[in-house]
Amino acid sequence: MHRTRIKICGLTREEDVDAAVAAGADAVGFVMYAPSPRSVSAERAAELASRLPPFVTPVLLFVNADAPEIIAVCARVPTALLQFHGDETPEACLRAGRPFLRAARIPLEENPAEGSAAFDLVKYAEDFKAAQAILLDAHVDGFGGGGKTFNWSLLPPSVNAHLVLSGGLTPANVTDGILQVRPRCKTLAVDVSSGVEISKGIKSADKIHQFVAAVRAADDLLAENHVHLPAT
Repeated sequence: MHRTRIKICGLTREEDVDAAVAAGADAVGFVMYAPSPRSVSAERAAELASRLPPFVTPVLLFVNADAPEIIAVCARVPTALLQFHGDETPEACLRAGRPFLRAARIPLEENPAEGSAAFDLVKYAEDFKAAQAILLDAHVDGFGGGGKTFNWSLLPPSVNAHLVLSGGLTPANVTDGILQVRPRCKTLAVDVSSGVEISKGIKSADKIHQFVAAVRAADDLLAENHVHLPAT
């Protein structure tokens, strides 16, 4: 049984980094996209990442940044994993020479608009097979999920990839999300930002702890019910 890994994203304060670590998060995310209300500078990301103990991974989130910019930020946070949320091609994701996650923008509507093709997650995962995982986020205007959830039950029944469930997760719904999505993929992680916030970029230590507890409850339910999971 694989433990569900947890990432707390959009951190801007020392106390929030410390709260995520204390709660048992596996990774923390720093947004390197200036239009976002949760964005931080490369210098600030480095300061915050320096607080992390061993085995907690910093993740740098980029949207359509060019390779020199990405490489420059990585030089400040040398242990970081990258996360791409824009229109990056598979080739663009590889240019920084670092392990990466690739965000997939999952439609909110059950049926695609007339003249548009349905989103094919199986093909997307194959196109970005060099990614460590495919992160599932809601497709909204602009970039990022906007705190919206999509219909998890509409995901393909089997995706040959490690997935990260994101988009509108909270302590109240993450257990159900894991129970629905975990059987569909190799392994599952979860990524939360707005669902553990007091305001944009300001996290709640209590909500972070509640979120982690809800994830662990989902893992316990899967183990108790002996849910059949794909081999990794």
